[in-house]
Amino acid sequence: MPGSERRMSDTEALMWRLEKDPYLASTFANITVLDRPPDMDLFYARMERTSMLFPRLRRRVQLAPGNIGNPTWVDDAGFDIRQHVRRMALPAPGTMRQLQDLVTLLIADPFDRSRPLWQFIVIDGLEGGRSAMVLKLHHTVTDGEGGVELSLQYLDLEREPAPLPPVDPDIVNSFSRVKEPDATDALRGAMSDSLRIPVAVLKQVRDVLANPSVLGEIGSSTSATVRSLVAQLSENDSARSPLWTERSLRRRLEVARVPYTEMRAVSKMLGGTLNTAFITAAAHAAGRYHDQMGAPVESLRASMAISTRTAGTEGNAFSLVRMLVPTSDMPVTDRFEAINEVLTAARSSGASAALDAIATVSTVMPTSVLTRLARAQAETVDFATSNVRGAGIPLYVAGAKLLANYPIGPLGGVAFNMTLLSYLGGLDVGINIDEAAVESPALLRESLQMAFDELVALAPAQAKSADVPPPPPPSRRRWFRRSR
Repeated sequence: MPGSERRMSDTEALMWRLEKDPYLASTFANITVLDRPPDMDLFYARMERTSMLFPRLRRRVQLAPGNIGNPTWVDDAGFDIRQHVRRMALPAPGTMRQLQDLVTLLIADPFDRSRPLWQFIVIDGLEGGRSAMVLKLHHTVTDGEGGVELSLQYLDLEREPAPLPPVDPDIVNSFSRVKEPDATDALRGAMSDSLRIPVAVLKQVRDVLANPSVLGEIGSSTSATVRSLVAQLSENDSARSPLWTERSLRRRLEVARVPYTEMRAVSKMLGGTLNTAFITAAAHAAGRYHDQMGAPVESLRASMAISTRTAGTEGNAFSLVRMLVPTSDMPVTDRFEAINEVLTAARSSGASAALDAIATVSTVMPTSVLTRLARAQAETVDFATSNVRGAGIPLYVAGAKLLANYPIGPLGGVAFNMTLLSYLGGLDVGINIDEAAVESPALLRESLQMAFDELVALAPAQAKSADVPPPPPPSRRRWFRRSR
């Protein structure tokens, strides 16, 4: 069952520790637009049930003694669903701009670390009699794909579905309650984490961090972990943008929507995937932005989150790839072809192992060193992207129909993060922007919309006139399609 493991993975522990630096916060969110206000009593009941099936929703983080070793998840004895599901309203007229600005503030508000790390905020008063629902989730709980799987527990296929059966007590009991470990057990767990890394490897890591000049002396006998870490440290080329040089904690959210069928058809016609089209649009928009601001640039460095989730995967399962994407003036088809080659090479190069390498040794490294390394790596990237699979059929929550789903990915020290989630014939795009880096967020959004429009215009006529495929038979496990 998702979220049932008790100890954080190395990657999750790394994300937890990096939040000592607020620029590296890993909270992500999703803005769901609803056709009407949901039934709150029904939603409270559904989320209470969901928390029983997804144990991390009822658990808080317990640090290892001396912060050595990975934190564990322990039951929150005072868990109350109404502390995690809240309701508020927008003032009139309730525009999308007002909603986006409010969500910006909600995401920036840190979690109470003494409680489970999630919130649902229902926001009424959106123009047209609509409401919105904001899921705010700490990345240590799960990743974007895991969040979609989590939604299987509280979304419905009909506006008024039949009541769900009670949760099987055997399922809940199989998780067993996880109490705060006593001092002996906690110390044993911390020592177990630290002893997973051989002393020789720790010495090599220490030598590299203390004296970067030894990088050239790293030979074939060096452990794979250290070689990956060295590759990470050796990537010190700064981000390419002459404009996006400043960083701050000021945020602005923008959203866009693109037709799914046309984008999928264009991707196939040009010999790539939806991922290729997505990054092509981002690069096309970034290039136009720089041209409009009087600072044209040949290329920018982008990162992309790649899901490594397989059947039975729990917690987080993703890696990061970095790539240089062309942003000089060129036809969008040429850019697509170039980026398709870059993306294919990046995914097969193994460079994404760098995240795993630093996560592996993070348990025995000072937090100050970790944040410094992470900041240095963030400074090599101009913008981040992610693509999450979504649903191809209408969905409902507590009697309200989902109209759109805008995902908001964490910035992690880059100029902007652009994340895509497919839903019901559309591709919903959320753009999380650092206002100190991007002087004109409106121009960036306009450039992105124009880039998507240019790609969609290439779609074959039959794709433009095609209806959304009919939904498959109602099966909760068949809601979601892979958009890659």
